[in-house]
Amino acid sequence: MAFERSAAQTWSVAALVRALADTLFARFGVVAVQGEISGFTRAASGHCYFALRDEAAQLRCVMFRQRAALVDFDPRDGQRVEIKAAVGLYEPRGELQLTVESMRPAGQGTLLEEFLRLKSRLQAEGLFDAARKRALPAHPRAVGIITSPQAAALHDVLVTLGRRSPQVRVVIYPASVQGVSAPADLLRALQAANSRREVDVLLLVRGGGAMEDLWAFNDEPLARALAASHLPVVCGVGHETDFTLADFAAAVRAATPTAAAELCAPALADLRMAAAQLRRALAQAAQGALAREQQRLDRLHLRLPSPERTLHAALRQWQDLRVRLQSHAQSALARSNQAQMQWASRLRMLPSRDRERRHVYLADLERRFRGRIAQCLRDQESGLDGLQRRLALLNPAATLQRGYCLAWGGDGRILEDAAAVHEGQALVLATANSAVSLDVGRTRPIDHPLAALMATKSRDSS
Repeated sequence: MAFERSAAQTWSVAALVRALADTLFARFGVVAVQGEISGFTRAASGHCYFALRDEAAQLRCVMFRQRAALVDFDPRDGQRVEIKAAVGLYEPRGELQLTVESMRPAGQGTLLEEFLRLKSRLQAEGLFDAARKRALPAHPRAVGIITSPQAAALHDVLVTLGRRSPQVRVVIYPASVQGVSAPADLLRALQAANSRREVDVLLLVRGGGAMEDLWAFNDEPLARALAASHLPVVCGVGHETDFTLADFAAAVRAATPTAAAELCAPALADLRMAAAQLRRALAQAAQGALAREQQRLDRLHLRLPSPERTLHAALRQWQDLRVRLQSHAQSALARSNQAQMQWASRLRMLPSRDRERRHVYLADLERRFRGRIAQCLRDQESGLDGLQRRLALLNPAATLQRGYCLAWGGDGRILEDAAAVHEGQALVLATANSAVSLDVGRTRPIDHPLAALMATKSRDSS
């Protein structure tokens, strides 16, 4: 009978939920509640969803776009706020829910207060000073990643490194990134990486989450180990607005795990571009140096006397000496004749005995004078013969008479090195009696005794 009476009062689920919601609103209406924000998210529609918690309980909250637009600060996890909200039920899931109408800060939450207290103390010790941070290597050969193997951040980092820097080897140091054991796991992974010394830089990464989800990265021993690490550490924990003690203690803070992967190693495309620029700069420098040396060689070549100019100068010197010698001989002969005529005139005026004595003296003087003139002529002729022999040695025609030939290129310059001859080149070959023009066909170097002899002479002369 009792079951029949209760069956007559059976509720549908939706009707019961609506009745409970009406009862709650009628009982409580709009209430003011203080608590700490946890898991705050802002949807694309502009609605905000979060939980309001304290040490013993939590309530789900929703704040619709029109009300959220009136909030004059940026709500964040761990922040203590005071809200005014209507108590009700979220009917699709039958969950208790507060529909927030207004929100204002009510002092910082417990986690945030502890974070700020730790940060201030460690900063006062100089643990976060820029002078203590290690510079990232410009071209790391291996990168270590400290994170959970199941974390989505690991996938993002591996994809980024594989796309941008495939030349870098990756070593993973697994560690839990959330929960009670996470700080000790992260510390062990960091110590293992420093002791093995198998990488050049470390990435400490994790995806975003609430402040309590990221609390392992606010561990004081972990922050001190990051500051003392021999390996530079790039910390990419959470999203761009998330900050942890690990961010301040690490060598570099990245906004996201993907940004950490981009900071730790240069992109292969950038390295190739830099190498191409260096290659072009090196080629330009080499061309400039070659041009300067060619100009220097041309200046030295102009300073060297050519055989033709040397030959002409020797010929002019020989002709000048011959003219001077002839003039000198003629002048000496004229002076001798004049002296002889003077002595003959004087002899005719002397007595016969003195005349004979003077005649003997004059004959002896003439003999000695003629001997001196003959010796002078022989010395001059000997010098003239030496100049003629030098002239003959410098005469290219004499060299050609011995079987040599001269080769001129198309630019009119004498070829001095067989290596300068190339296929298709027009040459002029001259011997002692003739000259011929020819075009060069196929060329190849050969071992010739004369070439070896000339190389030996070149070394001896140097």
